[in-house]
Parts: sequence; structure tokens; C-alpha cells
Amino acid sequence: MYSKDGETYFIVDAHVALWDARPENQRNIHGKQFIDCFYDYHRNLSPESEVWPYEDYLYQGGERLMKDLFDDGYVDHAIFQPAHLGAFYNNGFGQTEEAFALQQKHPDKLTYNHNFDPRLEQAGLDQLKRDAERFGLKGVKLYTAEWQGDSRGYKLDDKWTYKYFEACQELGIKNIHVHKGPTIRPLDRDAFDVADVDHVATDFTDLNFVVEHCGLPRLEDFCWIATQEPNVHAGLAVAMPFIHTRPKYFAQIIGELLYWLDEDRIQFSSDYAIWTPRWLVERFVDFQIPEDLPEYAPLTADQKKKILGLNAAAMYDIPVPAELRLAPIETQAVSVA
Repeated sequence: MYSKDGETYFIVDAHVALWDARPENQRNIHGKQFIDCFYDYHRNLSPESEVWPYEDYLYQGGERLMKDLFDDGYVDHAIFQPAHLGAFYNNGFGQTEEAFALQQKHPDKLTYNHNFDPRLEQAGLDQLKRDAERFGLKGVKLYTAEWQGDSRGYKLDDKWTYKYFEACQELGIKNIHVHKGPTIRPLDRDAFDVADVDHVATDFTDLNFVVEHCGLPRLEDFCWIATQEPNVHAGLAVAMPFIHTRPKYFAQIIGELLYWLDEDRIQFSSDYAIWTPRWLVERFVDFQIPEDLPEYAPLTADQKKKILGLNAAAMYDIPVPAELRLAPIETQAVSVA
């Protein structure tokens, strides 16, 4: 948790990963292109003091994750959102066994989400059912631009994807996290388009669709969808570091999200290990909408508390100490009166 100016914040980092992009795990040139693109985001959007050496960035390991998130980073709970990327990495990019073992060791601090690829059709569907039982899944992370054979992407409203969502309903997997953000080399930009979110959110109203990276650079399209679909949420991974390099741009992002979605459907995430949470939490707590953007209302401490942790905690049934919860609206109203 993080405290400042008399306020204490319960922190849930809703999008973290353990990856292995070392040369021996790279299947081809595309594995190097992918991690190099990640590193460019890390290096160009981080404060100089937070930039890692490239060699450290290729593989961080569980011990460092625990230190960066929980010892140094103020995080109370974190959620793994792994990407497989088997076309680029011999043993996959996200390290399933290592991440799950870490979650089993620290169940009070970590939640493990897994992934699926609907292009694997029935075999993948059978695997999803086994994975749901083994991992106790409450959520999955989807990369619609991931390559599979000759395919360079799929859509959420494809026939087989619908079968997987129907299985998620049956298996109690309610939280569908989808990468809909900036292009990552060598993946195709169009495969991250947000339009298919509209269709599935309407047809699967009992599932939560968390659009990671809030659709950037398609923020306007995302907001028009999310304002119509109450089960669509915004993940702030990738948006957060602009608080450092382009604070006015970040103000516009958070201002638009609060206008269209309100503070109940926005989730903080560092996107570890692209960035570490400590400086992002500190900067966000201190952040305020600039005076020359009067169309956006000032950020309140309660809004920041929801975004930094309470929203994701509610979605995943993560226990929050009583003193860190917000008072019900009725109680707040009485106390003001």
C-alpha cells in the first residue's frame, strides 16, 4: 500500500508478466524484434533512473518480480496476464510454470490468469477446460494479433472465439483481458483494432471485457464502445508512463476515460516488467489535471483509490482491509451533511 498526505491507497497491479526473451528461447528473428520493441517502450517512456540494462530486461525472474512489486513498488496484489507467442519463442514468452509456481507460493499476493487461442479449435477448447481446473482461472489474457500458422490474427467475434467465451461462462472465467493497444513489432496493427469488443460485450453481458492499454491509439473508438457497454473496462497499461514523458497527453487520456466510463471501470497496471510500479504509483497519486484543460474535472483521492486498486480488487474478489475501503455513498452523503 502507499500513503501520502493523509490518504492510504490499496494497490492492485492488474497487468504483470514473467517473460523469457533470452536468445536461447528466441525461435526466430521475430522473437528479437518483439522484445526489442518492448525495450524501446521501456527506455523511451521511463525516467532515466528507472531504465534497466538490456540484458536484465530479457529475463527478470520471480525473485526480482517480488522485490520490484511488493518490497519496493507498494503493490498489495498483482495479476499475471501472460502472452504465449509460441510463433516467436521456443518455450513461449510468458513463463507459465514459473509464474504459476510463484502464485502458488504467494496466493495472497498473486493471481494467475492464463491464455487461449481460438484458432486451435476443439483441441484448444479442451485445453482451456484443463487449464481452468488446474489454475483455478478467474480470467484470461488474449492477444488477438498473435500469429498461429499462416494466420496473423483473429477477432473476438469469430465463430470459434464465441465457443471459447461460452466455455468461459460455464467454467466461471468471468474476466476477459484483451490486448487492444499499440502495435508491437512484428505484430500487425489492424489485428489490435477495438471494433470487435463492441460485438462480444453485447452478446456476453455476464463477462467483463478489460481492454488493456485502453485501446490506444484508438482511444476515441474505445470510449464510444465502453460508454454503451457497461461490462467493458479500461486497463491503463502503456497509458501510465505518459504521466512522465507527456503529462498533458496522459491528462487527456485519463480525462476522457473518466468522462465516458467513470472511475469504477478503470484499472491501474504497470505492465511489469516494461515498467515498474513504484514511480508510476507515486506520480499518479501526485498527478492533477492541468489548469489549461478545464473541460476535465479535477481528480479526487477517492477516484485514485478506485483506479489504483479497489476496482480490480472488486473484480477479482481480492480482500481489502476495512480501513482501506471507501465508505458507501450513503454514508459519505450523511457525513457531508
